Amino acid sequence: MAEVRIRNTEQRIQGEENVRAFLESQEVLYEHWNAAKLPAELQNKFVLTDEEKSTILATFDDEIRDLAQRRGYRTWDLISLSDATPNLDELLKKFENVHTHTEDEVRAITAGRGIFIIKGTEDVGYFDVELEAGDVISVPEHKAHFFTLMENRQIVAVRLFIETEGWIAHPYADAEFQSK
Repeated sequence: MAEVRIRNTEQRIQGEENVRAFLESQEVLYEHWNAAKLPAELQNKFVLTDEEKSTILATFDDEIRDLAQRRGYRTWDLISLSDATPNLDELLKKFENVHTHTEDEVRAITAGRGIFIIKGTEDVGYFDVELEAGDVISVPEHKAHFFTLMENRQIVAVRLFIETEGWIAHPYADAEFQSK
């Protein structure tokens, strides 16, 4: 279940309804899918064949299509990252810079853990959203953020897009941002 940490105050927000309410106040969509419906052999597997990726996408097809229909997403894929991923550190550097997009950044976590660092309203500042299997988040277009892995450095996530080109980041320089 997702957990929020507000960086300025170290306040933690826990519990699905509390997390959803806080994120909604920050214009961030949060949902929770049933990660247990994924076949057991894929629930903690981070190096995936194309067939296994297809199985994961098929398992969550109804949820993906429902979210896509409600929010206007036109394409989706699956990303799997772990220490077995070639050039993982270089790839993470690309993600770990504050940026924006001209469309929502959506992640539905099917295995592992990840964290979004998001710039909230002026009274909140930056906050972390720690995600695990079943958590779905949509950071709205033009909202400054970045994504990285948790300490275990393993994640599998469905990504949904409006633009058929996929993930395009626009750097966002912010003197307020402090890495912590």
